[in-house]
Amino acid sequence: MMSPLDQQIQQFTTYLQTERDVSPHTLTAYRSDLKQLLTFALHEKGEDVSAADIDHLLLRRYLAGLSKNTKKSSIGRKLAAIRSLFRFLLRRGVIAKNPAELIATPKKEQRLPFHLDIDQTTSLMEAADDQQEYGLRDRAILELLYSSGLRVSELTGLNMGELDLAGGMVRVTGKGGKERIVPVGSRALSALHEYLAQRDGAAGSGAVFLNTRGSRINRRSVARIVDAHVMKIAAFKRISPHTLRHTFATHMLEGGADLRAIQELLGHASLSTTQKYTHVSIDRLMEVYDKAHPKAHTKSGE
Repeated sequence: MMSPLDQQIQQFTTYLQTERDVSPHTLTAYRSDLKQLLTFALHEKGEDVSAADIDHLLLRRYLAGLSKNTKKSSIGRKLAAIRSLFRFLLRRGVIAKNPAELIATPKKEQRLPFHLDIDQTTSLMEAADDQQEYGLRDRAILELLYSSGLRVSELTGLNMGELDLAGGMVRVTGKGGKERIVPVGSRALSALHEYLAQRDGAAGSGAVFLNTRGSRINRRSVARIVDAHVMKIAAFKRISPHTLRHTFATHMLEGGADLRAIQELLGHASLSTTQKYTHVSIDRLMEVYDKAHPKAHTKSGE
């Protein structure tokens, strides 16, 4: 038999699905996170546990247990799901107060995004062999990811009607359905021209990038393409398509681009998201300083 808390969680996830219309991915994440809380609460309070039986002390014990082998970012996401559940139950009068309200979200670890240097980027772009089947498509994908800093979902969702090859621009739909116009560099434009000239049925408003079956390419296929070409040159660790977005932003910043301009190009809602690239740039600056300045390192005894 289901516990009252299990039933309350199900009511909440049904609300998310039917009234909030959240994505299937988000719904799955909420269910998984709240199932973990349910398991802990059943162990602590017994099979008849209800949301009303959960206080901030139980939640602190739960989160403390997670902290041993769970990233802070994941704990923060789980806490956000718990807060949302209790806000839902509070609005419906099921509980008198929200036990998660005063629990602070753990600070995320500062992880700097990995990026390629210029030589590595050039090697990767040239790894796609134009003479091989799908070589032109693969090069166009690699060039566009790096040239315009697109998210992989933006690239796979790209339609022919959103390309302006003559103007050197592309219109992409980012997170939250927000559209933005992004410039496309000359090398990426050339790669796109060659790919589309070779591709059958390039006219119209259908998908720009197709898979081997002639339908729209998906995220997993793009990841495999990037991985396959990285393996060819074996110059660095395995990377993802998102690495090319990081590389685009870092190279733009190192080239003197304004941070707010980079924010617009990447489609970031907040400047704070873009500011992580300043840390990468500072790290690079210190590296150059250490190598170039004659007094950066002193011999022992001097």
